[in-house]
Amino acid sequence: MSVLKTQVAVPALINIPVVLDKRGKLSVIEGNQTIPFEIKRIFYLYDVTSGSKRGGHAHRKLQQVIIAASGSFDVILNDGHSSSKFMLNHANIGLYVPKMTWLKIENFSSGAVCLVLASAHYDESDYIRKFAEFKQEIKKTKAITRR
Repeated sequence: MSVLKTQVAVPALINIPVVLDKRGKLSVIEGNQTIPFEIKRIFYLYDVTSGSKRGGHAHRKLQQVIIAASGSFDVILNDGHSSSKFMLNHANIGLYVPKMTWLKIENFSSGAVCLVLASAHYDESDYIRKFAEFKQEIKKTKAITRR
């Protein structure tokens, strides 16, 4: 069953279906079904040292879904105009992060595992690593869109 029927262009929490029986829980994520893109890459963060922050960048084209596979952490997203903070702490909830969204992850609990599903293979040229550059690209995109 498709959870997302259309591409979303804003951050959104995604409910990942859960199958429960006496042995435990099972969740399945399918590209272009449960999440709004084909999965090209999966990576995860773990053993993050206390007080560390991850992310601190945006992607020009890449879309992501972030899941707290274990433990909890905060995800702060910025679209160039405003910020939103999401606390992730359930393995059956994913946070969709659209392209051109500044991302920071912080406040990792002990033993937290941050699972990331990505729409593309690694490409350094897709990263924007300076917030000022991100803001400039957002302004350019809006100026082109208005024409």
